Amino acid sequence: IDDPFICNTMIRAYTNSVFPIKAIHIYNHMQNLNVGTDNYTYNFALKACARALKCKGDDAVKSYGVGIARKGAEIHCRVFKSGFDNDLYVQNSLVFSYSQCGYIGLARHVFDEMTEKSVSTWNIMISAYDQINDFESADNLFVMMPQKNVVSWNTLLARHVRLHEIEAAKKLFKEMPERDAVSWNSMIAGYIEVKDYDGALNLFREMQISKVEATEVTLISILGACAETGALEIGMEIHKSLKGRKYKMEGYLGNALVDMYAKCGKLSSAREVFNELKMKTVSCWNAMIVGLAVNGYSEEALDVFAAMEKMLDGVRPNRVTFTGVLIACSHKGLVEEGSWYFNHMIQKYNIMPDKKHHGCMVDLLSRGGLLYEAYRMIETVPCDESIILWRTLLGACRIHRNVELAEKCFQQLAKLEPLKDADYVLLSNIYAEAGRWDNVERLRNEMINMGVLKILGSSHIEMKLKNN
Repeated sequence: IDDPFICNTMIRAYTNSVFPIKAIHIYNHMQNLNVGTDNYTYNFALKACARALKCKGDDAVKSYGVGIARKGAEIHCRVFKSGFDNDLYVQNSLVFSYSQCGYIGLARHVFDEMTEKSVSTWNIMISAYDQINDFESADNLFVMMPQKNVVSWNTLLARHVRLHEIEAAKKLFKEMPERDAVSWNSMIAGYIEVKDYDGALNLFREMQISKVEATEVTLISILGACAETGALEIGMEIHKSLKGRKYKMEGYLGNALVDMYAKCGKLSSAREVFNELKMKTVSCWNAMIVGLAVNGYSEEALDVFAAMEKMLDGVRPNRVTFTGVLIACSHKGLVEEGSWYFNHMIQKYNIMPDKKHHGCMVDLLSRGGLLYEAYRMIETVPCDESIILWRTLLGACRIHRNVELAEKCFQQLAKLEPLKDADYVLLSNIYAEAGRWDNVERLRNEMINMGVLKILGSSHIEMKLKNN
C-alpha cells in the first residue's frame, strides 16, 4: 500500500482498536517505502504509541516494552524534520504520547515550548499530572488556564471521584459552569464507588429532569445501582426505553440488564435478555448462574453452567462462576455433585479455591451431616480465612447435636481471635440441648471471668439452671 490517505486511515483505525501496535507497523511501512506523511500521520502514530503501552490485552506490546516509548521519540524527530513541529494537533499528540509513556518531564517541556496552546493542550497536561498524583502541578496549571471548558472541570471532578472524595466532588459538581454527560457519569460513578446507590439513583433522576441524554456508560452504572438496591422499577423503565429505541443490547449493557434482573429476583426477564444476547461474556454467564442459584433454582443454574462449558466462543468459567455453581449444590444438598465441581474447578481450570468456595463447601457438607469432612476441609484453609468457617461449622454442630465436634470448633476459634459473645452463647446452647448442665455452668463462669457482657442469651437455660 503506497497511498498516504489509505495508510492514514488504517493507522487511525488501528489506533482506536485493541491492536494499536498494528498502527505503528503501518507507520513503519510508510517510512520504509517513503510513502508521503503529513500532520495526520504523525498525530495518529503518536496516539498509537500512547495507546499501545496502555493496551494490556495486546501481548505484542509487552515484548516491545521501552521500544514503543523510543518509537515515540523517533516520531518526534521526524516531526521536526518534516516541518510539523509547530502544528498544534501534532504538538498536543506529543504531549499526550510522552505523558502516557511515563515521560512527564518531556511532556512538560513540549508544553512549555508551544507558542500556541488550545484548551485541549492544557487539559492534556493537567490530566497527565493527575494520573501520576502530582495534584499540586495539576492545580497550578488549572489556575493558570486562560480559558476552561467542560473537559477541564471534568478532569478535576474525575480526580475527586477517583480519590473517593465524594463531598468535594459534589461541591465541584454543583459549582461547574456547565456539565455534559461525562460530568453526570463521573458523579454517578462517584456515588457508586462509595456504595451510595440511592445517591446515584437520585442523581440519575436529576439528569433526566435536566434533559441530559444518558449514555451507555450512564445506564450501565445505574443498572448496577438498581441491582444493589433492588430498584427493579427503574431498571425495567430503562429496559423499556431501550426497547422503544430499538437499542442493541449487547456487551456490557446486556450484561448489566441480566445482572440487574437476576439480583432483583426477576429471573424470567433475566433469562429473556440472556437468551437474546449473541455474545455473552463470563460476567453475563455468572450473573445468570448466581442469580438462579441464590434464588433456589439449583438445577437450572447447573444447566446454564453445563451450557457455558459447551460453548465454543472461548468463555472460561472463573472464581465467581464456581461460587454460583457451589451455591446451587449447597441449596439443593447435592454433596457428591458439589465435591465433583470443587475438584473440577481445581483440576480442569486451575482455579485455587478461595474463602467463598470453601464457605460453600463447608455449608454443603454440614447440611449433609458430613461434619467431620467439613472439619478436615477447614483445617486446610489459611487461618485468616477459616474464622467464619469454624463459626459455620459450630452452628451446624448445634443442628446435628454433635457436642464433641462443637468443642473442637470452639477451641479452634479461640486460637484464632478473641471469642465473641455469640460463640459462648452458641456453645452453651449446644450443651444445654444435650443436657450437659455442668458444662453450661462452667462456660457461664468462664464468660464472667473473661468479661463477656452477654452472659447467657436464653432465659430457657437460666430456668434449667435454677431447676437443677
